[in-house]
Amino acid sequence: MWRRAMVAAVLALIVGIWHRSDPELPERAVRYLSASLRSLQGGAGTAAAEQTIAAAWEALITSPAKQWSRVAVGVNACVDVVVSGVGLLQALAVDPGAGQDHDVLRSKEDLKETFIHYMEQGAAAERFYSDKETFQRIARAAVEYPGAQLYVGGNAALIGQKLATHPHLTVLLCGPMGPKLHELLDEQIVVPPESLQETDEFHLILEYKAGERWGSSVAPQASRFIFSHDRANGEMSALEVFVASLEDFQPDLVVLSGLHMMEGQGRQLWEQRLREAVVAMSDIPNEVPIHLELASMTDKDYMNSIMQEVLPIVNSIGLNEQELLFLSQAGSGPHSQLAAWDGVPDVGRVSDILLWVLTQRGRADAGSEADLTRVHFHTLAYHILATVDGFWANQVAAVSAGARVAGSQACGTQAIDASRVVLKAPLEFYTSHAEPRERVTLSPAEPVAVWRRENVSFHLTPVLVCKHPLRTVGLGDAISAEGLLYSEMIEQQEF
Repeated sequence: MWRRAMVAAVLALIVGIWHRSDPELPERAVRYLSASLRSLQGGAGTAAAEQTIAAAWEALITSPAKQWSRVAVGVNACVDVVVSGVGLLQALAVDPGAGQDHDVLRSKEDLKETFIHYMEQGAAAERFYSDKETFQRIARAAVEYPGAQLYVGGNAALIGQKLATHPHLTVLLCGPMGPKLHELLDEQIVVPPESLQETDEFHLILEYKAGERWGSSVAPQASRFIFSHDRANGEMSALEVFVASLEDFQPDLVVLSGLHMMEGQGRQLWEQRLREAVVAMSDIPNEVPIHLELASMTDKDYMNSIMQEVLPIVNSIGLNEQELLFLSQAGSGPHSQLAAWDGVPDVGRVSDILLWVLTQRGRADAGSEADLTRVHFHTLAYHILATVDGFWANQVAAVSAGARVAGSQACGTQAIDASRVVLKAPLEFYTSHAEPRERVTLSPAEPVAVWRRENVSFHLTPVLVCKHPLRTVGLGDAISAEGLLYSEMIEQQEF
């Protein structure tokens, strides 16, 4: 034990000396040494840091002064069929091989190659399967696969389901609603009759575990690959019904998702439907804030259209590391030359892109008339809430609540179990990848770091990552739902 302590002390001394003598030391080396130090310090088998963070969150997570009471959520909803990805592909008589990304899946070979491509990265992704008959055969095989589980699916339905667990909220959910999905929904959720349809839309969720192998491919972390042949959600057919229902429901918050589903329908359709979506969203009263939940996309033109036409008319967005980088790539923003993140996304680079989004398409520019003032970013190791000053309150609680639910839901526990989670976030980082920048040190006892750049405030907290996750689907939606639940929008004075 004393040897471990001595090595930890020496390593800490080296890190300190290098930082002082060479501030430009490559950040990957600093992160490696810091991670090694944390490993040595926590090597006795305790979960001290994780327990400290979980306890600190409980003190920080307080309800906002003004809470939402009626939330309308739409418009993508389906039934998720969750199966072992490798197991299902083997049952379909598909052999392992090389990975290759495909924007649209047209065959089982495309499915296999795209699944392997993302499995090897340990990254989540979603694709449209263009062949209806083949998809239906695969869906039947998935439903019949041993251990297959059926859940509420679709970002909107998952967010609505999460919000409905809070008794003070009334939740309206609009989307393609088949009989199985209606049966699975929380009975407190209000469903417009116009949303009901005779058949369900199925999405297949191919999950894999950290370290799982298939052929020569190994998953570095647990995640999932999603695909479907879903025209109703793909065309956002419930959008007009959703907006029309708001007049009677009178929500004080609107949550919208499903734009990513249109990507696989072809440019002609998404161009038309995106224009119609903007018109429909413009009918929502200005005093009702809109949160847009983004999801995996591959078409840069489509993402760029969303960035130019949709982001300026919503108040808040939620997205993960892949979606944030793709947003920058589509709009030629900061660090858009990166093909992908190298491990845990660098906090400074993430901060640069978040500031760019709020400046280019949001209200960070004082002369802008855009409505976007909040971005909730989540990745496996940490979360950041970036908000334009003067528009949002209670964001320390909001970012903490989002991180807390990520750790508990992935492990299937009501509260954080410190023995089942691990801290993977960098405890030391820079607030930008370029100068000027400041170095921030995060303490487990004070697990929310706050900094400002121009008129944007950033709130970062680590995630306590579940060591053996039971289910990864819907974590991003749960994170955004909890973050919104604890957020308060500041009423703006009219002059």
